[in-house]
Amino acid sequence: MAAAKPLQDNFGRTIDYMRISITDRCNLRCTYCMPKKVRLVPAEKILTFEEIITVCQAAADLGIQKIKITGGEPLVRRGCPLLIGRIKRIAGIEQVTLTTNGILLGEYLEELLANGLDAVNISLDTLDADIYRKMTGCADVSVVIENLEKAVKSGVRVKINSILQKGINDREWESLVNLAENRRMDVRFIEMMPIGCGKKYEAIRGEEVLWALKKKYPLAEKELFAHGNGPAVYYRIPGFSGSIGFINAVHGKFCASCNRIRMTSEGKLKPCLCYSDSVDMREILRGDDPEDIRREKVRKALYKAVRHKPAMHCFESKEQISEDRQMVQIGG
Repeated sequence: MAAAKPLQDNFGRTIDYMRISITDRCNLRCTYCMPKKVRLVPAEKILTFEEIITVCQAAADLGIQKIKITGGEPLVRRGCPLLIGRIKRIAGIEQVTLTTNGILLGEYLEELLANGLDAVNISLDTLDADIYRKMTGCADVSVVIENLEKAVKSGVRVKINSILQKGINDREWESLVNLAENRRMDVRFIEMMPIGCGKKYEAIRGEEVLWALKKKYPLAEKELFAHGNGPAVYYRIPGFSGSIGFINAVHGKFCASCNRIRMTSEGKLKPCLCYSDSVDMREILRGDDPEDIRREKVRKALYKAVRHKPAMHCFESKEQISEDRQMVQIGG
């Protein structure tokens, strides 16, 4: 089969990357992502693996080549590694990656790699046991660190995603940076996005962390090549095995190079994280149409979502943000 033509939105941006949440359940309770009393999707409304595969096949038909599996915590859903393997085998899909909190990563790492996982992002905001317990509501950070080490030793590409909050873990940037000194992995600082409870927290600007980094490591140099599918800007500290990245989601305004769409666990296809606009894939997937017609409708829905991508987000103007769900309900 010939390669699909690149899928472009109305602003000429090539869309070749899709983030898919497979569950809104999680084994942590990070306050900025999954606050108390958050309403979870009834199990019967979450897309089945077969439905997710149908979406991925249609996406590949349109030229989407890279899939990120997210949650919630994707590894709490039974069969996640097998799903990754099935997606990886779809013609046209070149890369399947995973975002996880790392708690279950050690248990499933071997199976994930056997199914072709290309890279893993681990969410980790602190190495301090007390701060971690306060931020997540329950867990032991030593488990995450142990599983991080296993992942690095396995040879799979590893990135750490960290969100700093003033008065909570803002002093943790240095210990997190040090993870990249003797490990071949990236540590990335992501600005808190004002989605859901994220609006309530005072975030740390990426440029503040970069200023502190350059003060401590004045020889740190900006790297000129991409490290993956996202918009991170990376710096290399002399003598370090890994790099330090910054995703300035609010203040960086990298919308001009946005290459992604995302789908929630219940099948809401979102052109942009900032806005509530979405296309209901579940309604199409669970209709009475024959398989070939259903797949064509899924393709058309994907195309519609891409063509309706806005020019840019409005995170800097909270009053204009129309998305009112929590991050766990959307997908990280």
